[in-house]
Amino acid sequence: MGKNDPALLPGTLEVLVLRVLARGPAHGFGIAQAIHLLSSEVLRVEEGSLYPALHRLEARGLVAAEWGVSENNRRARFYTLTAAGRRELRHGEAEFRRVAGAVLRVLEEA
Repeated sequence: MGKNDPALLPGTLEVLVLRVLARGPAHGFGIAQAIHLLSSEVLRVEEGSLYPALHRLEARGLVAAEWGVSENNRRARFYTLTAAGRRELRHGEAEFRRVAGAVLRVLEEA
């Protein structure tokens, strides 16, 4: 996330990456671009945050990566969601909705 971008709750970036990959394989730039566009250009994921998150997800077996050629005819690593990643996405989405709902309740009641 950039300096002036909204802060994300811990683990949120990973859930966003998994959600984008649920749509199909993508390379890092494509993932960052999808998050930016799907968030109505509110969220911007910087390389310094995205690639460590992708490496963590890969190390946990939640995504798989292989080299391919991007739409710009450049060599790029393409990430795909694994079965374990799909399970983690369901869990992560449920947890995010639970926490976000709690925050909204406090904002509405305070």
